[in-house]
Amino acid sequence: MSAANSGNPGTTGTPHTPHGFETLAIHAGQEPDPLTGAVVPPIYQVSTYKQDGVGGLRGGYEYSRSANPTRTALEECVAALEAGARGLAFASGLAAEDCLLRTVCKPGDHVVIPNDAYGGTFRLFAKVLDRWGLDWTPAPSGDADAVREAIRPGVTKVIWCETPSNPLLGVADIAQLADIALESGALLVVDNTFASPYLQQPLTLGADVVVHSTTKYMGGHSDVVGGALVAADAELGERLAYHQNAMGAVAGPFDAWLTLRGIRTLGVRMDRHCANAERVVELLSGHSAVAEVLYPGLPGHPGHDVAVKQMKAFGGMVSFRVTGGEQRAVDVCNHAQLFTLGESLGGVESLIEHPGRMTHASAAGSALEVPADLVRLSVGIESADDLLADLEQALR
Repeated sequence: MSAANSGNPGTTGTPHTPHGFETLAIHAGQEPDPLTGAVVPPIYQVSTYKQDGVGGLRGGYEYSRSANPTRTALEECVAALEAGARGLAFASGLAAEDCLLRTVCKPGDHVVIPNDAYGGTFRLFAKVLDRWGLDWTPAPSGDADAVREAIRPGVTKVIWCETPSNPLLGVADIAQLADIALESGALLVVDNTFASPYLQQPLTLGADVVVHSTTKYMGGHSDVVGGALVAADAELGERLAYHQNAMGAVAGPFDAWLTLRGIRTLGVRMDRHCANAERVVELLSGHSAVAEVLYPGLPGHPGHDVAVKQMKAFGGMVSFRVTGGEQRAVDVCNHAQLFTLGESLGGVESLIEHPGRMTHASAAGSALEVPADLVRLSVGIESADDLLADLEQALR
């Protein structure tokens, strides 16, 4: 059921089967072990492999930076879930982003980035790749005209998109951006971390590459850090694989195994995340201490109609602005009990944070600075009534 012969790490791809998402999550790249019949892929905790004569590789494996069977299983599974030609697993989401950008760009090139991008992505552009000579311009991804205006013909190589975005939950029309990218000769890259492939598949809408922090919903248990790229085009996938090996920030075998373990329950977890988030949004929308709720599922959200068109449901991330300013927002975060104060997102436990002082502090003073009165929730899969009670007391 895997996309390719799992013994050949150079052919990772998507299965040509009619199977549903949940079936692929459990089986793609994960055939029972031929030696023992184990239904879970083994952890190949190994760095090097015996060769049958010089250059005689068994299944294409020689050194685990280049390829490892456990990582291959993860890469095949992620490619299948995103309907892509090639999947690649990395040590973190930012490692995946760095590999992608240094593969498809060179010094002097230009990228259009979202004006509400994740703080770590902004830091990568502004503090690291800027010194390498990669130029960038922020533009609202939900405004097609603004994106077009930000493009520099012949120089812009990538249009970067997060949808929904972190932490303002902005929504961009992926198909529309794909058309703009095609017209301009650029690649469309979509960070699909907030939605996960269960809710949204950007490659099927015309994107060229999908980025994930697999730390989040894919892993789902707050116990592993990782990242992934999935390319729609096999040739681009080969280029990315070359740089993955040359740069070396790969997922280790145990991390790959943990991520695969999480992916197996991604569908059922996302159903509960979404259901709980809708209950939370209902509470916040009618609360006197809340000035605004940011959630694509609300009919009044500016991206609601697009989200309905391209998402299966609206996700487990909710942001809101409080009445009373920054200190009030900080107080709400500090007073929450069941919602754990912490960075990251997408785990089975609910988290709360103040983006301006935590995950997006690197964007302070820039065009990507977030409102000081903003609170971000990663709504977990606990009993919804318990989550509502905790928010009620925190807002008091």
